[in-house]
This record gives sequence, structure tokens and C-alpha cells, in this order.
Amino acid sequence: MAIELPLGPVICDVEGLTLSAAERARLCHPLVGGVILFTRNYQDPEQLAALTAEIHALRSPQLLISVDHEGGRVQRFRSGFTRLPPMGALGELWQRDHVAGLDLARTTGYVLAAELLAHGVDLSFTPVLDLDYGRSAVIGNRAFTAEPESTSALANALIAGLAEAGMGAVGKHFPGHGWAEADSHVALPVDTRDFDAIWVSDIAPYRHRLARQLSGVMPAHVIYERVAPHPAGFSAFWLQEVLRGRLGFSGVIFSDDLTMEGATVAGDIVARAEAAHAAGCDMLLVCNRPDLADTLLARWTPDLKPESLARIGKLHPRAAKDAFALAVEPRFVSAQQAVKDFVSNEQLLR
Repeated sequence: MAIELPLGPVICDVEGLTLSAAERARLCHPLVGGVILFTRNYQDPEQLAALTAEIHALRSPQLLISVDHEGGRVQRFRSGFTRLPPMGALGELWQRDHVAGLDLARTTGYVLAAELLAHGVDLSFTPVLDLDYGRSAVIGNRAFTAEPESTSALANALIAGLAEAGMGAVGKHFPGHGWAEADSHVALPVDTRDFDAIWVSDIAPYRHRLARQLSGVMPAHVIYERVAPHPAGFSAFWLQEVLRGRLGFSGVIFSDDLTMEGATVAGDIVARAEAAHAAGCDMLLVCNRPDLADTLLARWTPDLKPESLARIGKLHPRAAKDAFALAVEPRFVSAQQAVKDFVSNEQLLR
């Protein structure tokens, strides 16, 4: 029987295709609020559905199950799922035909979300709102374009498709990872531009309507050295003054993975969690290091704010069709074929 326990602020991962006894115990810790899945957790659609059902059965309300499933090279589940184009390919289509680009972005968002939801995954960390300046190899064609206006338009369309299926959207990596060249997984990137340059360009996709449409935002492990001394994910200036204050964002702020090299500047895992939480992050990701997750859960004693917990509680998606019903749904069949045709015609699987 599921235990009654409010969702906490920590998102952790699991090792394999099913849960171990230690993982079940970890996921029932009061500080845990979600799970992030990776390619290692996927064998086929049936196994994924069984794993997510096992996770959801542990607690009430159910733990939030998330994944990085963007399309292109960042798509965790492949065999048995529709291959999705990288967002850069949608940007290239938009350059040729604005209407076709927007239509396919919406269709891609719908297929992405519908398939995940049908297999028990609640949320994908998408879309990437970074601009592709041609400088960051880790971003590259994960970004739509180099232009704020087209990025905003395509992101709006993708988010509409996600919403059509019943899923929220998480924009990343605020305020922008496209200019900094280093990969924050293995280094600490630095952006040398001033605030006005970042506000006019990189932050533009977060402004106006898009900020109200996003369910979540994930800040970058990047130091904007002419603006604030700490990486954005540890900076009250970026998260509270700019994102919450100037942009009026009211959704969930997710830290990027606190085990990444770009996060180590804040100290050990407890210090990183405390710094991210104090800066304004509602949910904290601790990935690929179960030892650090256990250390954090044993030693961290946060002051959890009711408004933050309320935001987390609103993340669950609408009820979704199961995989069998989805497979014969005319809207889905048509959308899936459109995505497949685009990927095939653009030779994106080479």
C-alpha cells in the first residue's frame, strides 16, 4: 500500500530496470519528491511502464517521474519510441517555412509528451531555450536557433503540443548556456557578457507569454562573472530578482544536477543543496551518485517553505491515454507519422 507523504524537494535516480529494496527505501524518504530516469532504465516500452508503475505505487501523492527527452542526441528512450528530431532541425525548417516549422514543433511536442505519459513518465525537461551561438558543443543543435524571436516562437509551439497531450514544460538553462563554451558536466563554464547583453538576447525567450506557460525552469551551472559571483543555480539574483521578480515566473525552479562539475564550486553535496535551495530552487536533482543522494537525505535538514511545496504539488500531468489506446488514436497516429516523415526526409538518423 502506498504511504501518504507529501512530495519533497529532492529528485534522485535509480540504477536499473526495476527497483532494489534500497531504492524503494530511498524513494520513500520524506525529502524525496521525484525520480529522473536515464537510458540505463529503459529496455522496452513494456518494461518502462512496469518500472514507472512500481515507482508510482510507492507513495501518495505519487512521486514525479521525469526524464531528459528532448529529441536528437538527447532522447533517453529510443527503440519502441518515435525518434524525435533535434530542436535545431525544427529551427532549420522554420527558416525555410515559418508555418511548417511551427506546425512540426507543436506536433513534435505532442508526440513527445503523449508517448511518455502513456508509459508513466510525468515530465520531460524540455524545451532547451538556449541560443545556438555556435560556441557551446554541449548545446549545439539541442537549441532551436541563434535568434531569440524564432526560439520563442518555436518553443511556444512545442509547449502547446506538450500541453495538448497533458504535460507541462521545463525551460532550460536559464538565463542561457549558449555563449559559455565549457560543458558544465565536466567544467565550470563562465560567461563574460554584461547583464544587458544577456537580457536582450538569451533571456528574451523567457519573457512575456512564455514565462507564464512554463511549468518549470532549470538554471544553468554557469557563472556570469560580470553580473553575479555564483553560478545561476546558486544565485538569488538570477533566480529571485530576475526570474521570479522581473519575469514574474511562478512555477517550479529545478536545479540542474548537483553532482555535475559545474556545481562543485558550492562545496559538498549538502552545501550544494543548501546553496541551491537558499537561492530559490524548489527541487534539486542528484543524479548518478546514490551515495551522495543518501548522504544528502541523511544530513540535510531544510526549512521547506509552504509556497515551494505547493508549486511542486501542481506538477503532476493530466490523466493520459494508455499505450494501447494511444496507438490507435487518430490524432496521435497522424502526428507520429508527420514526425517520422520529417526525420526520414531530413536524414536525421544518419
